[in-house]
Amino acid sequence: MQRTLHKPFIVFAMVLLSLSPVFTFAQAEVFGLKTFIARLENSFDVKFSYVDADIQGIEIKVPSSKKLQEILNAIATQTGIEIKQLSERYYALSKPRLVEICGRVLDNYAKNTVPGATVEVLGMDKAIVTDIDGFFRMEAVDRSASLQIRYLGYTTRIVPIAELADQGECPKILLAERREVLTEVVVYEFLTKGIVKETDGGITVQTQKLGLLPGLVEPDVLFGIQTLPGVKSIDETVSDINIRGGTNDQNLILWNGIKMYQSGHFFGLISAFNPYLTERVSVYKNGTPSEYGDGVSGIISMETKNDIGDRFSGGAGFNLISGDAFGQIPITDKLAFQFSGRRSTTDFLDTPAYVSFTDRAFQDTEVQNQQNQEVNENLRFDEKFLFYDVSGKLLYDFNEDHKFRLSFIGIDNDLDFSTTNTETSETSRSFLDQTNLSAGLQWFGDWSERFSTHVNVYFSKYNLDAQSLFPDQQQRLFQKNTVEERQAKLTTFFRLSDNLQWINGHQYIETGITNQADVTTPEFNLNIKDVVRIQAPFTELQFNTKNNGFITNIGLRANYIQNLAEAGGAFDRLLLEPRLNLNFKMANFLRAQILGEFKSQSTNQVIDLQQNFLGIERRRWTLANENDLPLTTSKQGSVGLNYAKRRLYISAEAFYKTVDGISTRTQGFQNENQFDGELGGYEIRGMEFLINQKGENYSAWLSYTYNKNDYTFDSIVPPVFPNNLDVRHTLTLGGTYDLGNLKLGIGINYRTGRPFTQPTEDNPLDTTVFPAQINFEVPNSSRLPEYFRADASATYQFDLSDRVKAKTGISLLNITDRANVLNRYFRVSDENEIERVDNSSLGLTPNISFRVSF
Repeated sequence: MQRTLHKPFIVFAMVLLSLSPVFTFAQAEVFGLKTFIARLENSFDVKFSYVDADIQGIEIKVPSSKKLQEILNAIATQTGIEIKQLSERYYALSKPRLVEICGRVLDNYAKNTVPGATVEVLGMDKAIVTDIDGFFRMEAVDRSASLQIRYLGYTTRIVPIAELADQGECPKILLAERREVLTEVVVYEFLTKGIVKETDGGITVQTQKLGLLPGLVEPDVLFGIQTLPGVKSIDETVSDINIRGGTNDQNLILWNGIKMYQSGHFFGLISAFNPYLTERVSVYKNGTPSEYGDGVSGIISMETKNDIGDRFSGGAGFNLISGDAFGQIPITDKLAFQFSGRRSTTDFLDTPAYVSFTDRAFQDTEVQNQQNQEVNENLRFDEKFLFYDVSGKLLYDFNEDHKFRLSFIGIDNDLDFSTTNTETSETSRSFLDQTNLSAGLQWFGDWSERFSTHVNVYFSKYNLDAQSLFPDQQQRLFQKNTVEERQAKLTTFFRLSDNLQWINGHQYIETGITNQADVTTPEFNLNIKDVVRIQAPFTELQFNTKNNGFITNIGLRANYIQNLAEAGGAFDRLLLEPRLNLNFKMANFLRAQILGEFKSQSTNQVIDLQQNFLGIERRRWTLANENDLPLTTSKQGSVGLNYAKRRLYISAEAFYKTVDGISTRTQGFQNENQFDGELGGYEIRGMEFLINQKGENYSAWLSYTYNKNDYTFDSIVPPVFPNNLDVRHTLTLGGTYDLGNLKLGIGINYRTGRPFTQPTEDNPLDTTVFPAQINFEVPNSSRLPEYFRADASATYQFDLSDRVKAKTGISLLNITDRANVLNRYFRVSDENEIERVDNSSLGLTPNISFRVSF
């Protein structure tokens, strides 16, 4: 019998059939987006248009909703696809063109962050640099474009932006070190991470990447460079640096292109420059680029961070001497401000490090009489010492091609020192105020792909006020030394071809120095001001072959120097100063370098009252003149070999240098020639050797320096004798080891003793004159005992949060507590006896630090 279907049942069945694709599809958890869209078209009678590549391979979790708009919203949320309704029935699907991306750039070898890496969107006018944590973030970038990430020493990496945008979080991007170019090594990293020898003969210290050095609890700009062969401090300070046998005033010290006349705190025991904002330090011992004048011994140029980050970064910390803070604040994407500040705790907190430093600066003197008995002078010392330094930098990018940088720095040392004789209750007091205030403007301009310019203008002022009150309160000594300097320099860079660059420029410098002295008893008054102006055009050609088999820099600088002294000593001089740097490949892994330079300088430091009690030197800046202090000139040539294969680096360099136009008043003589003002020069022959072996988590090195440094003074008998800084042999052995976040370092420093002059044995004291005078032997015919010091340090880094990192450290200087004699001189006591005065080195000096950075 034929069955008849009722109409309501037929309608219900048709509805079920029409909905069956959606119901069937909803039971699946994950499905391809393209297939799901086709089912939606059938179920809801709509049409979607799209590019296959935009949705190809995308899978979604099927929404549970049965409403079309809710389903579309869920698709957009899961995939980031933009869905636009064109009409009642038609829809368009597309990936967003502009997206926000972020990432963190890491070292592929050490898994360390890479701060300062350039992140550029190819095809767009967008580029930033990674912050101190290697992090970057960019908004409104084209999904179809690619990122180019590059950093010196690493292989450039190209990353599609779509890969970063689709990950949903900030991914890690690893940069591989450029190790495949070992057969053509030109730039060498040695000792510890962040110290690089450049092709122009200079050595760059990248302070943000600098690894641990023995004896340092945290980075110190001027202490760190003393690990380099040929760079040391005879009197064991961080700011009185001797480069290849020269005095500290023969170094040109620059901070953001500004000449600094003060570089240390605590009489040179502490560097005055914040290492956490200092991005790089360049050291030149020879072959200096022609844009640099002055500094006949060497150049030390410091540069703070020069790029605008996209977020606030900074840090703070303390050690047993001082506390400091620093930071960089991005105000807009084109404007940022850097700041740093440090203040000592020495005026209200006595720590082991402070006690050791004060012993070294004030109370380290051992006095013996002619019978080699220690002289007990029954003296009590009281000192109040305070130092601070502040710096700032305003960074403004007018656009990608023109950038302005305004920098300033202030350095201050204040000392109140008194000496009391406990037997007579007589007290003498000394006051000292030492400041350096400087400001400078830099403009970097790129006018085309081949032509760029750099303008540097600065003003620098140094002031030293010293006053002494003697026990009778009737005698007073006042000294003042002021330096004011203005400079304007324009440098142009023109790339003639891919292998040839031509650098030209002109530098104008005006330096005025005032020296005042006022003594009440006997009455004496001095007030001298000199002004020197220098006009210096310079030019340089830089050429390298395609494979860097041959690299050369040839330059010439012309110094036209005018002294405008009204009281005599005025002069005009024109000096031509050629510069040469040849660097060429001799064999695989082996390169040779030939360097040469002529240089001159018009500023020097004379040393007054060298033999005062405690032997604390009184140095004051002065200008060359035609009367008693000529221009200082130097000539130098060197030949070196560099071998680098895998993790082994060996270098050897022989050099010859002559310096003329020096005075016994600038060299620190402590014999009968101290105040004579004899003029002469010195000649150095030397050799520097370094071998460095690195592993995955260690670095070990051995360096040796030989110097033969002789004075020539025609009016002294004999005319040729050893230089006060003639240290023949210097040996350094050191190593570091990394255990994850724990870093360890240990080092040994050895050198032969420096020369000094002692009294004659037969007739040491001439009492026939008043006051009595010491009869000395031949100048610098005796030597101090050898110097030995062992140092160690350790640091540990850990995370306080995702953004905040912490580091703590401990260091020990002079682990063996050896009493090294740094200097020895002789004087006549009130009883007409000869006394020997020994100045000793730092004893065992511990220091600890704690820092946070973000």
